[in-house]
Amino acid sequence: MATQFSKAGTASSPAQKRGAKKAKVQEGTLVIDCAFCRGRGTDPFALLSPKALCQVCGGSGKTEVQEPHAACAFCQGTGVHPRNRLSCPACQGKGNIHYHATNKRCPGCMGTGTTVESKLVCLICQGTGLARQ
Repeated sequence: MATQFSKAGTASSPAQKRGAKKAKVQEGTLVIDCAFCRGRGTDPFALLSPKALCQVCGGSGKTEVQEPHAACAFCQGTGVHPRNRLSCPACQGKGNIHYHATNKRCPGCMGTGTTVESKLVCLICQGTGLARQ
């Protein structure tokens, strides 16, 4: 990966030039683009109005997640419920879930976040795909 130097003499990668998707707010917390509205800040489905604010980020286009985090198993990181136009009940529309180092793949849903029979949120892991061991 080529690293270029800016006028100030600090190294900048191509990813930094495009604009970072993640920024630290405080120790252990990241600000990321809202998965539900894809960082636009408006309701992605325009149910109330085309100018309605996103219910997850409140119109800012950004959400905070704690580290370490992983993509939500229930919505596959989209922030949207797989079968309707609501925010994901497992990650609250953020697209990412916080996990602990002791978490392992959920034995109830085998890490998918949904139950096989009903395709609803797994009650053991609450849709995250991870459970404490």
